[in-house]
Amino acid sequence: MESFILGRGDPNLSFTPPTPGFLLRKGPSHRPKRGGGGGGEQRAAHPSPAQPASAASPSRRPSRALPEQQRPRHRLRALPAPRRRPAPRPRGAQGWPARAARRARGAAAAAAPEPLVEVRLGERRFPPVRQRRLVEQSDYFGALYRSGMREAAEAAEAAAGGRLAVQRLRGGLSAAGLARVLRFVETARLEAEEPGEGGGLAELVEAACFLQVRPLLHLLRSRLRLPDCLELHRLARLYGLAELADACLDFMAGRLHQLLARPRDRPPPGLAQELRRHRRRGRPALLLLGAFPDRPPLLRYEEEERRWEPLPPAELPARLLQVRGFGSAALDNYLFVAGGYRPGSQEIAAAHRYNPWLKEWRPLASLNQKRANFKLLAVSGKLYAVGGQSLSSVECYNPEQDWWTFVAPLPAPLVEFSACECKEKIYVMGGYTPRDRNLNIWEYCPVSDKWSNFETCGTHLRKQQMLSVEETIYIVGGCSHDLDSKTRSGQNEAMLTVQSYNVVTKEWLYLKENTSKSGLNLTCTLHNDGIYILSRDITLSTSLEHRVLLKYNIFSDRWESLRNFPIPGQNMLICSLYFPDLS
Repeated sequence: MESFILGRGDPNLSFTPPTPGFLLRKGPSHRPKRGGGGGGEQRAAHPSPAQPASAASPSRRPSRALPEQQRPRHRLRALPAPRRRPAPRPRGAQGWPARAARRARGAAAAAAPEPLVEVRLGERRFPPVRQRRLVEQSDYFGALYRSGMREAAEAAEAAAGGRLAVQRLRGGLSAAGLARVLRFVETARLEAEEPGEGGGLAELVEAACFLQVRPLLHLLRSRLRLPDCLELHRLARLYGLAELADACLDFMAGRLHQLLARPRDRPPPGLAQELRRHRRRGRPALLLLGAFPDRPPLLRYEEEERRWEPLPPAELPARLLQVRGFGSAALDNYLFVAGGYRPGSQEIAAAHRYNPWLKEWRPLASLNQKRANFKLLAVSGKLYAVGGQSLSSVECYNPEQDWWTFVAPLPAPLVEFSACECKEKIYVMGGYTPRDRNLNIWEYCPVSDKWSNFETCGTHLRKQQMLSVEETIYIVGGCSHDLDSKTRSGQNEAMLTVQSYNVVTKEWLYLKENTSKSGLNLTCTLHNDGIYILSRDITLSTSLEHRVLLKYNIFSDRWESLRNFPIPGQNMLICSLYFPDLS
């Protein structure tokens, strides 16, 4: 092979040329500085026939040869040839004319009328529906046209030829229900049945389930009404529509008493019990009702944060916030408030109901007799207004009728007494009769509508509050006087105490006392594992203004103090309700 000279006139550097197509450069062992005396990097090249390799350019100075021991050792390496860019695609069938043709075809397809499908049920023909709407709205037709079956091929052939595709449905579908479903598929609106069509809710749900029109089922779920919810719930369970059935159950549970008051739409007893259990779904929460200076009348206690939060505004008449001596009770997770008196005026008979599911107040039928300082109790799905200020009459409220009726009266009028429900019966104790102290415990049976003398006590009670858990009655606060001893029992009338009475064993127990809290003018409720008591601190000079919230744990028999009670208010009531996880 020929030898080629590197450098300018240096006969001592030579190499054998590599395979054609490769470039040679010096290795990293010698990189002369740019602009220095050593010159730039030199590339090896084949000599031109017109200019020999040994000939130096007349414009360049010849390089001076170095001794052999000082000559730099150059390491040469071969580099692959640079990649060639692919040749540009020629503009033709694969270039911009093809894109233009595709756009033209898309515009033509958009301008062309959409394929229509005529649905037939036996001999009945229905107005044509756009095929695209059928595929989008109905899972049945969507699967049919994507399956490649004979019906899909015929529909595609008819659409290509500009003809009307025909789809025949077999089965016992109602023509009226199918007509309403097809109108919804075409217009996305659910219209009422036409006169003489006779397509009811059952036919509509049947056709929607057969064609698997999910948007229509979602629309039915969002447009529930009291006249239709019971029938729709039955149909949802019949066709296995779990989401629709749950939505109907929530809707009916939130309006249970409204539903019970409609004779035509009243649920059967089994479903009514299920709705009552459904209303108690969620977590119970303490609810405080009162007239506060700068807060809404309804507050809810958040146990995790240990603070009171206002509830959304409810339409509670302002005049009710000034009522005192009213009766209150919780029934089917509703809060009922009735009766009472306004300062400087007479007693009232108005009644209202608060629904925590809908967060609203509703007026109810008024009491037959105006009364205040009475007891409102929930027993076996009904309310009982017992006594009042020197009254012996008793009224019963039936939510199914929204009406009050008189029942058997008390054996005698009472004042400063208390009562509670226990084992589906009513027990009344304490207070005064027109003649003397009341030492009897009276029992009322709603089934027989009769009062009886249950037991005679050796201790006189008055102004106490009563609650029950199973067969045990808890007596909270009030004043007690032991008649068996010559002096009072050592209890301070202003001291907060908790006693219990078992209606089965007829045993009294003195459980707990709190000498720094008042036992008068308090309100209490059962909540979770204890009795929550709203009382006053009698050790402060501002005891009438300073309210405290205590908890008596009925299992551990100890007191627990709850802090961060809201600012003072008037006519306060504390109760426990279940708030659903819907808001």
